[in-house]
Amino acid sequence: MNETLTPTPDDAFEMLLAGNQRFVGGLPEHPNQDAARRAETAPAQSPFAVMFGCSDSRLAAEIIFDRGLGDLFVVRTAGHVAGAEVLGSIEYGVSVLDCPLVVVLGHDSCGAVAAALDAADGGKVPSGFVRDVVERVTPSVLAARAAGRQQPEEILDEHIRHTVDLLLDRSRLLTERVAAGRLAVAGLSYRLADGSARLVASHGLSRAAAPTQ
Repeated sequence: MNETLTPTPDDAFEMLLAGNQRFVGGLPEHPNQDAARRAETAPAQSPFAVMFGCSDSRLAAEIIFDRGLGDLFVVRTAGHVAGAEVLGSIEYGVSVLDCPLVVVLGHDSCGAVAAALDAADGGKVPSGFVRDVVERVTPSVLAARAAGRQQPEEILDEHIRHTVDLLLDRSRLLTERVAAGRLAVAGLSYRLADGSARLVASHGLSRAAAPTQ
């Protein structure tokens, strides 16, 4: 597709997956990372996706999806927990920058999920503002266990789905754009060992593979 045109939600998602496949295969193209792209994007940005991911240092979106300057509007918090500032940032990416895709990016061996699991099992709850992060992840842990999902991957998937649903529940803008076919919201689970991203949840993607439940 011509990336100079505004992509559809499906096109944007396929661009992400193609970049991840290059990364996994060890054949990255490093697009849009040169001086010409720097000059091109200096006056204004036009990213094709909002990436809301965990702050983990191993989860650098532009690297794992083989993208460059001006491609992704990135928002990150520990455990991809979403407060008002996160919602405002995501809505900015959608309403002002006209991104056709929002992705929630979680990953295995997430420290925030592990801490929430420990707290749910009667372990020590962290102090300070880390406690707030853990408390925001805990509902996903409890929901997964109530549904009989006990494995770490199952609990992570539940947390990704919970975050996707939370964004749509709290943001009328996102919901309306999905309903109008102008936006897709998807949840991906990233595997640290091999670098692959797996679809867990999606709203508004017509050509995506069925998410793993």
